Amino acid sequence: MSEDHDRIQEYFKDFGFWGPVAIVVFIVLQMFLLIFPSWLPIIIAVLAYGFWSGVLINLVGIGIASTLGFFIGDKLEDTLFRNFMSKKKSEKMKFWISNYGFGTVVLFRISPFFSNDSISFIAGIFNMSFKKFMAATYAGMIPLSLAVGYFSQDLERMEDGLYWVGGVGFVLYAIYVYIDHKKRKKKN
Repeated sequence: MSEDHDRIQEYFKDFGFWGPVAIVVFIVLQMFLLIFPSWLPIIIAVLAYGFWSGVLINLVGIGIASTLGFFIGDKLEDTLFRNFMSKKKSEKMKFWISNYGFGTVVLFRISPFFSNDSISFIAGIFNMSFKKFMAATYAGMIPLSLAVGYFSQDLERMEDGLYWVGGVGFVLYAIYVYIDHKKRKKKN
């Protein structure tokens, strides 16, 4: 909150090896603590450890949290389908995941306003390929992490920057879905 970069870095230096580990653990816990925005640990890591190290710490944490969320979702699949979702809705979701899953994950990851965490569970529940899921996760998180890292150097610019990153990601995704939907209609 103080925006005093030197003071923040000194504070985290006292933690030594455990500082980055604590940030990674916070990122994993944040998956279950929906009140914390997913970009907050990026800011903390960048302010504490500098741009590149902070982005790297964040990407490691996101990888661990995403993997955990994906496999929890995978374990919940049977329970969800049997108890909460009709067969028709389940088929629609599977169609969406198989045809637009990669783009959906990228959009949820790149946008600071969508639930980064829920997409991990959803991808696992609907049997998205783990490799495809992780590729999409990093395709969205790398640009978001770089943007948040860049804009966190000046917190006044950050809000506008996050709107731009999220907005551009959403528009590109909408264009992709629209074009693909038109192609599918022509085919059928």
